[in-house]
Amino acid sequence: MARHLAPSSGSLHRLLASCHYPPTSQAPPPRPLLLPKTRSAAMQLPRRGRRDVVAAAAASAPSPSSPGTEVAVWGKVSAVLFDMDGVLCNSEEPSRQAGVDVFAEMGVEVAVDDFVPFMGTGEANFLGGVARAKGVKDFNPESAKKRFFEIYLDKYAKPNSGIGFPGALELILECKNSGLKVAVASSADRIKVDANLAAAGLSVFLFDAIVSADAFEKLKPAPDIFLAASKSLGVDTNECIVIEDALAGVQAANAAEMRCIAVTTTLEEIALRQGSPSFIRKNIGDISINDILYGGSNARHNEGAGSTENSSSVGNALSESLNGATAAGHSDTKGFPISKNKGLLGSRREILRYGSLGIALSCLFVAVRNWKAMQFASPKGLLNFLMGGNSSVFARNEGKKSRCRRIFTGESLSSRVQQIKKYLAEFESGGSATYVPEFPRKLDWLNTAPLQFGRVI
Repeated sequence: MARHLAPSSGSLHRLLASCHYPPTSQAPPPRPLLLPKTRSAAMQLPRRGRRDVVAAAAASAPSPSSPGTEVAVWGKVSAVLFDMDGVLCNSEEPSRQAGVDVFAEMGVEVAVDDFVPFMGTGEANFLGGVARAKGVKDFNPESAKKRFFEIYLDKYAKPNSGIGFPGALELILECKNSGLKVAVASSADRIKVDANLAAAGLSVFLFDAIVSADAFEKLKPAPDIFLAASKSLGVDTNECIVIEDALAGVQAANAAEMRCIAVTTTLEEIALRQGSPSFIRKNIGDISINDILYGGSNARHNEGAGSTENSSSVGNALSESLNGATAAGHSDTKGFPISKNKGLLGSRREILRYGSLGIALSCLFVAVRNWKAMQFASPKGLLNFLMGGNSSVFARNEGKKSRCRRIFTGESLSSRVQQIKKYLAEFESGGSATYVPEFPRKLDWLNTAPLQFGRVI
């Protein structure tokens, strides 16, 4: 949205895209901008029919409390990197339980909480960290990881078992419809990533890239996985938003100089704040597209700063006006809107609707092209065509030779009539004919579909 604004709307554009949280310590600080004192008539969206939306947003927003109020810019967003366990899939608890099962087979008693400090760091360290803490001797991380996957896939991650978080699919589609690229960036091995996505009912084709731990030596909190995802998408790191549930993941996002939205599905908010995320939500269902594009409509930027309230009010006003315009007829209110920029992605309902229409039009086209032949397509004939049958022998058009043969052999028109009568009698009595005669000129349509597909109708 925001990146389609015309240059003439510069100040308002940067204001409406402003963030209400300070950037991470590793990211370069954004350049502050002054809130304009008055609304310019030139401030408008270039798309047709949107001028009234901006005017309504500006009219409903309160004026700044002071002429020198400054607002920090959230910045451009081009991609969203989703962690898997604890973000897209409610799989952290099952993973810990599978870890307990692995150690139980070794005769070592551990609790699910023993795995919490090692979540989000990859299965080898997830299991190896507990083994070190418990003093397990002769621990083989590779064999333990192999057994972990066997137990996890067999007991906890069966396809379509419903481990996906509510709102995950909706947010992914909203991101894609907004022109953003999406990727999975997980410290889990690919076998677990694929199993979890299948268990959550999320197709791998939803994502522009999937980056797993298999090819990396350094996992989270190292930034390698996020940097690889950014490179795979062809997006700069400062244009990526990371959604994480683990402290190691938040720290990895900061190390990659990416903004991070944390969710409290695994850790408490106080624990996540140690990694300095941009802001925190309860789960992925509580994250809106405005949170991603604008840094959150109800975010707290600087405690006690009056500029936060002003910029938040402007952002809320624009969001409400745009949503109202959309509901008034700029998108399909049933299902997800089809992207105007990227084209083909839409709701399943839209895909089924237009797909069915395409099939119907194709059938109509075939019927019109062969309307004479279609008059002979009885229900029984169509059933024979679909089920298959004995292939008939079709006479070939012999042209001049055929006519000469008929002249020298004395073949008469009456014999041709007898052939056709015999053909029709066999067809009516048995539902098929062993011989289909060569039809004279202007009756060639009798050899067209559906009478001739190499099968008996």
